[in-house]
Amino acid sequence: MTPLLTHALTVFMAFFAIMNPIANTAAFAGLTGNMDKSQQVQVATKALIITFVVIALFSVLGQMIFNLFGISLPALRITGGILVFLVGYHMLQGSASSMHSNKDGDTSKAADNNDIAISPLAVPLLAGPGTIATAMNYSTVGGIPAMLTTILVFFVLCLITFVCFIFSAKIIKAIGQNGLNIVTRLMGLILAVIGTQMLIAGINGAFHF
Repeated sequence: MTPLLTHALTVFMAFFAIMNPIANTAAFAGLTGNMDKSQQVQVATKALIITFVVIALFSVLGQMIFNLFGISLPALRITGGILVFLVGYHMLQGSASSMHSNKDGDTSKAADNNDIAISPLAVPLLAGPGTIATAMNYSTVGGIPAMLTTILVFFVLCLITFVCFIFSAKIIKAIGQNGLNIVTRLMGLILAVIGTQMLIAGINGAFHF
């Protein structure tokens, strides 16, 4: 297996776990349950376009951001590792992290007062701090090929998430609440491990072990 393919698979698993399309499908269904099919398609399309643009920008401008603020890659890996671990930890407990949820806790109010495609769907459910940190971490480790691979992989995941959103009612009915809880905990375990690995890599880079 080539290093680039290994990178692509690693990035895909990290993004898949942190975005958790199955769990976010339930959130999407809750937020758009009173809409017709065409409106749901419009909301899903807008949310995922915004999400992709945000992550792509952070992937491309990651090094520039580092230079502008004097940030080192180990610092990003340590901070990003902690963020990703915390998201995974909350998912292991069967609850959504506050970094990936609507802070008001009232989805109907959010739907009335905000464009839900932007918030809470695009930010912070899909493009939260953990997703951004993951994108910046993986796009800066191997130059332009790694950056382009990261963006392409995230684009594929956005397409997968779009399909899940469009068929949200059928997916939720098929897997049930128990299935949703199992998927959430599995994704949480994967995220916790990825966050720990990012933290280890950051500490090794900072102290040159």
